[in-house]
Amino acid sequence: MPARFLPPPAAKRTVRKLGLDIKDARLRRGLPAGIIAERAGISKPTMVKVEKGDPGVSIGIYAAVLQALGLLDGLAGIADSRNDPTGSATSLERLPKRVHLSSSKKTGA
Repeated sequence: MPARFLPPPAAKRTVRKLGLDIKDARLRRGLPAGIIAERAGISKPTMVKVEKGDPGVSIGIYAAVLQALGLLDGLAGIADSRNDPTGSATSLERLPKRVHLSSSKKTGA
């Protein structure tokens, strides 16, 4: 039997915060957990795990819950290149310092 994956502490804290944020969003809407679970197509015990930020719950289930709350769009932008300053900086560093045009391109022929 394979060993259970243990995420690093920072990842656990982030998923726990996501779960708490999901619970807060549900409560702000005045909806019971059972209704959101039903809309997301999951069981109520799984919904409890989501709201506790259980890192063993699949990202697909978190996405279904976010959709049930009308918050799915935020998930789509997490790793978007526009939200990745490190990746952007690395890409800029790889750009050539100079561009040399061939003689046929210089004359327009």
